[in-house]
Amino acid sequence: MSITTSPSATLSSTPPATPPATLSTPGIPQAIHARWQEAAKAKGFDILARVKDRFHLSIRCTACHRAHDTRINVVRDHQPLCPHCIEDRWRADAKAVGLVWEGRDPEDPLAAFYTAPCGHRLRRQFELIKRVKAGTCSYRCEICHKAKEEAEAEARGWTLLGPDPEGNPNYRLYEHKDCGHQQRIARANMQSGRFTCASCDAGWASEPSFIYAMRFVLPDGTRLAKLGFSRDPQSRLTYQLKRSPDLVASVLLTVPFATGHDALCQEKALHTALKARHPDAVVPAATYAPWINVRSEIYNGALEPEILKVLTALLPS
Repeated sequence: MSITTSPSATLSSTPPATPPATLSTPGIPQAIHARWQEAAKAKGFDILARVKDRFHLSIRCTACHRAHDTRINVVRDHQPLCPHCIEDRWRADAKAVGLVWEGRDPEDPLAAFYTAPCGHRLRRQFELIKRVKAGTCSYRCEICHKAKEEAEAEARGWTLLGPDPEGNPNYRLYEHKDCGHQQRIARANMQSGRFTCASCDAGWASEPSFIYAMRFVLPDGTRLAKLGFSRDPQSRLTYQLKRSPDLVASVLLTVPFATGHDALCQEKALHTALKARHPDAVVPAATYAPWINVRSEIYNGALEPEILKVLTALLPS
């Protein structure tokens, strides 16, 4: 059904309830039958005039008082739809989710263009916007998202080349800046840094690493301390150890080591000494398992000062 706005869309006066049989448009002196008016009123519209040709009417919505043109058989046999009210709903839906409605996509009756809060232009289907408004999904700006992925790669010393050549939506194709090697890497791993270059990386044992001290506060207020080693302590905390993003946790101190092997050896020695001096400070895994993704190396929070003391002594002068 084709619906267009007529020149009479600005009319605001109420037409006669019953016609003198001559509501007309110049060049189309044709009567408006009473049964048409009755049908239109029953469906929420008033007939203003015959327009275009003998098959079309200009009708005004009784809800928004704006007019549009439609075919006589639509008024007579179907439920007319007010394009102005529909557009108002589209605009309202867009505003509700933080977008500005720009207009319909001329190539797709189910989609429109929107301006995102970032200023970029998006094309989305009306149904998607309704789902976003209902909270069942979300939208994102492709331009900003691509820039975010490029920045993630840049921070790790890689260049984002494009989507995964094998079609996996969780992977991207990257190029290592140091050696030029191109590699498929899961985006989650690029974010966390938990991957290596298949061409030039010798592995964690020979890479620089850290011994760290972390603090955890369980939902019931219990404080715990963790001693461990990692080449990226913050990534380990955020992406591996915390089972919930709401868990209160932080990296308190890190001590750099030339290699992962050196860090591992020193960490094991520290655990041996701590457990020998404070056997009761070792916390059973069942206490923290729902919140921390590790099976050991967790101590009572009261041991935190001593852990920080021994690590501080290891800091390079």
